[in-house]
Amino acid sequence: MLSIKYIREHLKEIDEAAKNKNIKIDLKRLLEIDQKRRELMTKSDFFRAERNDLAKAAKGERPSEDQIEKGRKLKIDIAKLEEELRSIEIEYEELMVQVPTVTASDVPVGKDESENVEIEKDGEPTKFNFEPKDHIELGKSLDIIDFERGVKVSGYRGYYMKNEGAGLQMALMMYALEKLTQKGFMPMIPPTLVKEEVLFGSGYFAGKKFDEEKDEIYKIENKDIEADGISNKESKFLIGTAEPSLLAYHSNEILDVSELPKKICGFSPCYRSEIGSYGKDTKGLYRVHEFMKVEQVCLCEANVEKAEKLHREMLEISKGLHRDMGLPFRVLEICTGDMSAGKYRMFDMEVWMPSRNGYGETGSASNFLDWQSRRLDVKYKDAEGNRKNVFMLNNTAIPSPRFIIAILENFQQEDGSVLIPKVLQKYMPGGIQRIEVKK
Repeated sequence: MLSIKYIREHLKEIDEAAKNKNIKIDLKRLLEIDQKRRELMTKSDFFRAERNDLAKAAKGERPSEDQIEKGRKLKIDIAKLEEELRSIEIEYEELMVQVPTVTASDVPVGKDESENVEIEKDGEPTKFNFEPKDHIELGKSLDIIDFERGVKVSGYRGYYMKNEGAGLQMALMMYALEKLTQKGFMPMIPPTLVKEEVLFGSGYFAGKKFDEEKDEIYKIENKDIEADGISNKESKFLIGTAEPSLLAYHSNEILDVSELPKKICGFSPCYRSEIGSYGKDTKGLYRVHEFMKVEQVCLCEANVEKAEKLHREMLEISKGLHRDMGLPFRVLEICTGDMSAGKYRMFDMEVWMPSRNGYGETGSASNFLDWQSRRLDVKYKDAEGNRKNVFMLNNTAIPSPRFIIAILENFQQEDGSVLIPKVLQKYMPGGIQRIEVKK
């Protein structure tokens, strides 16, 4: 969310950004509503001041009939104003949450993902001198993934990781956490069940409130019992990534500039309803409802240059994780039409997946500037004592399913076995170097 002052001062740039991001918003209506809102607030303050003056005048004495009548009229006027203001505020907030961040000037302008730009490629696509299998076949022959029983127990897109597959998944998570900790990120295991404001604040709702037709998020309907025994029916949601929980860690707080930048990495189970991907990637691990992931976030000063530097550093870490495992990958700079409202700049990491005969996404690195921190109310006090909203960035380290696909398919051998990347071997039970076909 942007400040209304910034919107007024940069209307042309925001209008252009909205068009480039395929966002339809009536900025003229927003300014009209804002003007009406401010007028009503001023009028309400005036009436309240009048009521206070009236109360002071009558203090200690019986109010006159004129004072009583004037007080009654003021009460009615204030109530009408507040009702009108509430209605105006609803429309104002609905429009405000749609206003996009103006992207960096050199972000490629494009209508959709087809116009994303490849900016780097590392390694060559894997070649085989035998007929390779996909990860579904390998998972079955190696007895490490069970899709059939996963669907039986969990439903569509369900799966079990088992035997060395379970070990491989945890090895990926441990490797990512250790690597990021070495890079100065504080490791966390955050809550995966969160309040509505956490997901709104981090931008995971299409609007102000959860929309089950648009938001790929699981809502939990159960009521809670609080410590005092009172029932709480507040909605809770399962996170699709650790990012919202990590960003909300300092919500409604004021940090000191000396604490910045804050670098945090979080391990979590992730849950996604995938309602927008009906019919896509219906088999295998590529698009599933639940998985494990390590995410990284940064909070920094309100300085574009510093934020851009951190953004690139986070991206370099992701590239290093792919490179350390010997996986061919490429980096895309995302065009305006494939970016969500709050993003200033975004990159995608993609790894070579032989069964797709192409690259598959393994993560995204995004710079939101202060769009998220305004929603979450995370500020810092600078050296002069001024309060400013922090800039927020996030980046995927390792999502377990897609790395497992890449490892199984790229490192399969002619005998059906799969080699474990050297950097993961120390985390594997027994330090195994290879997953063998079960006899």
